[in-house]
Amino acid sequence: MTNIKVSFFFIVTFFSCLLPAQSVEPYISSLPKGSDLSILVQTVEGKPKTLAKYKSDQFKQPASTQKVITALAAQLELGDNFRFITGMYTNGSLNNKQLSGDLIIKLSGDPTFNRARLKNMITALRQKGVEKISGNVILDTSIFASHDKAEGWSWNNLTACYNAPASAATIDDNCFVATITPGKTGSKASISVSPNIPVMVTGDVRTIAANSKDLNDRYCELDVSADKNRYHLSGCIASNADKTPLKFAVIDPTEYFSTILKNELKQQKITFNGRVVERKQKVAGGLTLLASSQSAPLSELLTVMLKKSNNLYADTIFRTLGAHYYNVSGTWRNGGDAVKQILRKKAGIDLENLVIADGSGLSRLNLVSANKLMEILQYISVHNNQLAFIEKLPIAGVDGTLQNRKSFNQAPFKEAVMAKTGYIQGSYNLAGFIQKSDGRYIAFVQLLSGYRADSQGEPKNGAIMRFESEFYKNFIN
Repeated sequence: MTNIKVSFFFIVTFFSCLLPAQSVEPYISSLPKGSDLSILVQTVEGKPKTLAKYKSDQFKQPASTQKVITALAAQLELGDNFRFITGMYTNGSLNNKQLSGDLIIKLSGDPTFNRARLKNMITALRQKGVEKISGNVILDTSIFASHDKAEGWSWNNLTACYNAPASAATIDDNCFVATITPGKTGSKASISVSPNIPVMVTGDVRTIAANSKDLNDRYCELDVSADKNRYHLSGCIASNADKTPLKFAVIDPTEYFSTILKNELKQQKITFNGRVVERKQKVAGGLTLLASSQSAPLSELLTVMLKKSNNLYADTIFRTLGAHYYNVSGTWRNGGDAVKQILRKKAGIDLENLVIADGSGLSRLNLVSANKLMEILQYISVHNNQLAFIEKLPIAGVDGTLQNRKSFNQAPFKEAVMAKTGYIQGSYNLAGFIQKSDGRYIAFVQLLSGYRADSQGEPKNGAIMRFESEFYKNFIN
């Protein structure tokens, strides 16, 4: 009897290996016309078996699945215990409560740096007896060079908070909130911003009747223009609209940081005779450390970056990789080169033919394939005991950008799918893992472009949500 059972097991195993991969085409018909899909699904134990494959070698925009690439490179190069450190130094000396020399602030591009931490650093100066600075306050921004916005970022989204510049000078997410309140029909809407936010926001927004039939009203959209940190709102808002908070990216982060710094020094009664100046070249020489502040370790930052799809975290880490790997100021170009070199040398993954323009996936110039993303997922699965990477991904129905994704937030997918989402106009991407009922993982990559809803009376993402829930049921058990 035992021999029969053993023979049966080997027969089942043999024929299961010969079974064809799951066909993708029948499910594609449910997507809107014009949709272009790449799919790759594989097992992860031993030699990976391909369970489904469709156009997996095509290049597509990764959107935020790019963050998986950035995160793995960061773990391999910087290590889980890496921290961003902001330091206050001097090239002078302290006598009779006066700092004779410059106060030099070495900025690290820390995406978590905020006003509270700046206040604590200035408090530390006061505790050392500093009441007056005879020289300048120098902001050393040499950790990064060139533009703070990457090539391929959409110009009309640059004032949006999710497009906040990945600058050496970063404070409070390089983002602020302004509030717009509609008035009576025909009157101007009112705009307000907190007095401790060092920006100027003006407006000429017209309040229009709700459901107005006038074509001038129909095509009058709320808009914003910006020159440095001066913002002007124009266009229209409906009279029945609620009081609305609008989140804007800081356009000139160094000016923004400088103004906040001057205000904080003033509040703590530290005066200085000079100016606040930016130094783009590294300040060298014998410097004395006066105060410092550090971020949480990289492992915690990557968890936030992946689960919440935080672009600022991704792009400052990306530029830091360029600075760390090449020991020069970090740029978008050397960040991309560093990612490719790190993954090639430390993980054996060749990304040379990919386009890596930023770390977040905001750039429309990025190009990846499902095949290459799968190589990264396979490496992660093999080394997850050391990396603890999979648990950093959003978990379906539980947290992050998969918490409320309708395709996965119910059984059998809830808590079983761990994946990075990626969305830009027309793209719905996924890269991650499905944990089967026996505890084993399946890796999957979905790159969908050209998506445009063609059904009336349902959410614009209804078709892709149905596709995902139906197609991935094939791999859950």
